[in-house]
Amino acid sequence: MELPRLFKAEPIHDLQADFSSWFDTELGRHLLEEEARLVSRILPDLFGYHALQLGQVVGRNLLESSRIRHRCVADSQMPAIEGLSPLRAEPEQLPLANNSIDLVFIHHGLDGAISPHAFLREATRVLIPDGHLLILGFNPYSLWGVWRLFRRPWAVLPWLRRPVSPHRLADWLALLDLEVVGLESACFVPPLTHATIRRRFTWLESLGRRYWSQGGAAYAVLARKRVSCITPIETRLKRLYRAPAAVLATESRARRGLADDE
Repeated sequence: MELPRLFKAEPIHDLQADFSSWFDTELGRHLLEEEARLVSRILPDLFGYHALQLGQVVGRNLLESSRIRHRCVADSQMPAIEGLSPLRAEPEQLPLANNSIDLVFIHHGLDGAISPHAFLREATRVLIPDGHLLILGFNPYSLWGVWRLFRRPWAVLPWLRRPVSPHRLADWLALLDLEVVGLESACFVPPLTHATIRRRFTWLESLGRRYWSQGGAAYAVLARKRVSCITPIETRLKRLYRAPAAVLATESRARRGLADDE
């Protein structure tokens, strides 16, 4: 007997369309500007040769503050964004070699992905050792996360349908041999649609950054791919047995020398 589904699974393309439509609203543009400021404080400290942007839900180059010259964006629709080389591909199936990208930037890709684990595994595969993975997502432990409990029906809001908390994301990254090196957040005002009313709560921005730095509406998790430095057991065994063999050869030559003298 097949159990009924609590939520209907939508195609990933429909979710991307919902994301794009929401980010085109006044509240979405406000959050996007706050996210751009947050990313501009992180990217200048990350170096390399190749940068990749995944989870394309807005037609904007969010890697413009990066010092990496070669930047590209991967999406099935192959969007034309100034400053980014287009790469037509699904985020779960990237036509890139292993260990080839210095920086992978995921912009709300996990919030709308049908399989977030496959999304992360593919991003980790193309990342070089000691490369960085920067992930932006909606924070369920924020005023926005609490606000959704008072909205009915809250499931129609794609940006809070499958929230992945930073703590759960850190556990997923640890399983993929990624080490979390930083966590920041942005946008501490309530998700009010009217800009005039929202400006009355701008004092929460400075208060949140000072006393609740991880409680913003959008979080940014920075992780680094760890390098394994395990010495193979076979190599160590060969080194252990190399010394006795040399000692036996020396003793054999010494015995032959004594026999010749006699």
